[in-house]
Amino acid sequence: MSKLKTAFFCQNCGAKYPKWLGQCSACKEWNSLVEEVVQNPKTVSIGLTKSQSSSKPIKINDIDTSNNPRIDLKDSELNRVLGGGIVPGSLVLIGGEPGIGKSTLLLQISLLLNIKVLYVTGEESQQQIKRRADRINSNSELCFILNETNVEKIITEINLINPEIVIVDSVQTLQTDSIDNSPGSVSQIKESTSHFLKYAKKTNLPFVIVGHITKDGGIAGPKILEHMVDVVLQFEGDRNHIYRILRSKKNRFGSTAEIGIYEMLNDGLKQVNNPSELLISNNKDPLSGNAISATIEGIRPIMIEIQALVSTAVYGTPQRSTTGFNSKRLNMLLAVLEKKAGFNLGTKDVFLNITGGIKIEDPAIDLAVVAAILSSNINIPIPKGICFAAEVGLSGELRNISKIDQRINEAEKLGFKFLIASSATKISKNPKNIKILQYSKIEEVIKNLFKEQG
Repeated sequence: MSKLKTAFFCQNCGAKYPKWLGQCSACKEWNSLVEEVVQNPKTVSIGLTKSQSSSKPIKINDIDTSNNPRIDLKDSELNRVLGGGIVPGSLVLIGGEPGIGKSTLLLQISLLLNIKVLYVTGEESQQQIKRRADRINSNSELCFILNETNVEKIITEINLINPEIVIVDSVQTLQTDSIDNSPGSVSQIKESTSHFLKYAKKTNLPFVIVGHITKDGGIAGPKILEHMVDVVLQFEGDRNHIYRILRSKKNRFGSTAEIGIYEMLNDGLKQVNNPSELLISNNKDPLSGNAISATIEGIRPIMIEIQALVSTAVYGTPQRSTTGFNSKRLNMLLAVLEKKAGFNLGTKDVFLNITGGIKIEDPAIDLAVVAAILSSNINIPIPKGICFAAEVGLSGELRNISKIDQRINEAEKLGFKFLIASSATKISKNPKNIKILQYSKIEEVIKNLFKEQG
């Protein structure tokens, strides 16, 4: 019997090496090489007919897309993130931490659609899926559940059922007859995804595939997996919070700036159509260290609450802790406050939190962060009815931001009376029920914000 040939593959990028190395020379990842059996992939039919498997060049102007409109998923949040629905023939990869709600979201969609859906599960039994469907109080005559991990058998069932959408949970459990390695290996993940990709493009059948993530937050398997698929979605959120954020990391058919917001309840995931009202606390008395910012995620304006706590450093070295905000940007803003505004914060602990477990990268929340920190430092609350929308520069100047009109409309809708922005921001129309206060430097904001309270 001939000896099996083995090689080492990088779990991060899929690079191949004849012997083990501590670091992958292609992606520079440490301790990512694993040993796998080397073999030539066997030629296995993926269930395509002769007419489907053959392809001929066509002039781009002759390609007809009118017969393949996007499929409405009956979920406004997911439709927004995808760019208006799922594109026929596309391959969508959704990742997230265990227990975050990936399977629940996809099962909900499967039961809502009025078209034939095949839900393939390699992790749960059909009875477990049925119990989850009963828990979310939904049922459908057009949803088919298949408990299978073999790619060739899955495609055979697809040809028999002829669904309009296929959901696979998850890619790490799949195996194909063309590779003898165990499920979850680099070769199996890459080859199984390749089979689905070929089938999807030839038949215009959309696939939604669930992917596990690593401890670093990336999708498990070779990095080439994210290059192969058309859309990569990330399901985020803290399991201790009820809110879940669906972000687009890659989208060939739409924007990557959109987010979808869900609320995790006992009977499944509920769409949050107006997150601003839920993310702002309704305290009757204003509290020190709280500030409201008008931010933008994609095309959606959101009002978020920022909480700060500034206290004397008891243990010697001051602590800097953030939740939902970039810690390096916090250090930059603290340096600006100390240099330009004269506040001695170098010897104090600073804790910053964006409520709701949401992570915001919009630089327009800088001014609200600064206001919350100063409010906590002097223990004076910011007056109710004031919100902020401006980026803070290294010289202490307030910089221009985009989409100011949408931010103003959202603040006005929620009853805010004042919005503090940069004097460099041009406002196209004067709102009726909210006053825009524009300043050029952070010192001016501080002077006017707290002058009445001393």
